[in-house]
Amino acid sequence: MKVSIVGVTGYSGLELLRYLRQHPYVEVVSIHSHSMNKKSFEAVNPHLKQLISLPLEEIDPTIIMEKSDLVLLATPSGVSKELALPFIKANFPVIDLSGDFRLKKAGEYESWYGSSAASLELIQQFDYGLAEFRDSPKSKWIANPGCYATATELALAPLLRNNKIELDSIVIDAKSGVSGAGKGVSSATHFSETHDNMTLYKMNSHQHIPEIIQQLQKWDVTLNTIQFSTSLIPVTRGIFLTAYAKLKQPISDEELVQLYKTQFENNHFIRIQEVGHYPTLKQVIGSNYCDIGLAYNPQTNMVTIVTVIDNLGKGAAGQAIQNLNLYAGFEEQCGLDQLPIYP
Repeated sequence: MKVSIVGVTGYSGLELLRYLRQHPYVEVVSIHSHSMNKKSFEAVNPHLKQLISLPLEEIDPTIIMEKSDLVLLATPSGVSKELALPFIKANFPVIDLSGDFRLKKAGEYESWYGSSAASLELIQQFDYGLAEFRDSPKSKWIANPGCYATATELALAPLLRNNKIELDSIVIDAKSGVSGAGKGVSSATHFSETHDNMTLYKMNSHQHIPEIIQQLQKWDVTLNTIQFSTSLIPVTRGIFLTAYAKLKQPISDEELVQLYKTQFENNHFIRIQEVGHYPTLKQVIGSNYCDIGLAYNPQTNMVTIVTVIDNLGKGAAGQAIQNLNLYAGFEEQCGLDQLPIYP
């Protein structure tokens, strides 16, 4: 299968390239950048010197479609919705890593992203790509989930699908490495601001909130909202998410862990920790794995779910390739079954 990557010089685009270089059935035949296409790829990314021979090209949908079987858009929200149009009109497969095609309700994108949305008709044609819970695995248009959304949805899925929690008690405390902000320069991501520091941002206003609620409501339509906060921590990569909820009935730690193991027993990339063990970021960095640890407190009747992913892996490029594999009929772990980077 031949693919093209648009937005290859961003962090997610580079991660797509890193994974796909190991894929046994996929060949990257062209790489594209709007801002860097007049430079050599080696000049922009010296760590890839002598490893990638493809030139950086301008974004020309006609040429891309002539060369490829599928295009991956690793472009920012607000950009993808325009770039995707010629591909959609030509009935050409697209996997979009931005938020432009995730939100299915009219007006939500405008409210949370602060700009005009793609047409609702186009958005409805995209399958939301939470890989373990795809509605249409063979859909040729896939909206890859956000990193926070992926971690939250996987953390809560077994409890919601089994009607275990009080819906008004869900609290999410999510922390991300600095690469989640992308390559754009801002004072908030300067070394002097992030090193030895932790910062809470987008209080009650993060754009992944409606995406999360949209998916959680598929598992329980009566859910209305969640409490969700995000913080920036001084690491390069990773999402460390702690979720809390009150249970409808008491449960032992052993039963809780078994519930999650049963839910994800056929999902290669979900690893449930044993009772009393909780995951760390370094368990998943550089990989497409999602590790989940669990505990129940009988004094408070609260469950705690600790979930870790690599924001550039399972939270972006890794899941995009997992979705590509589902679409193409490849084994789900093709190109992704790599050891996490440790230490």
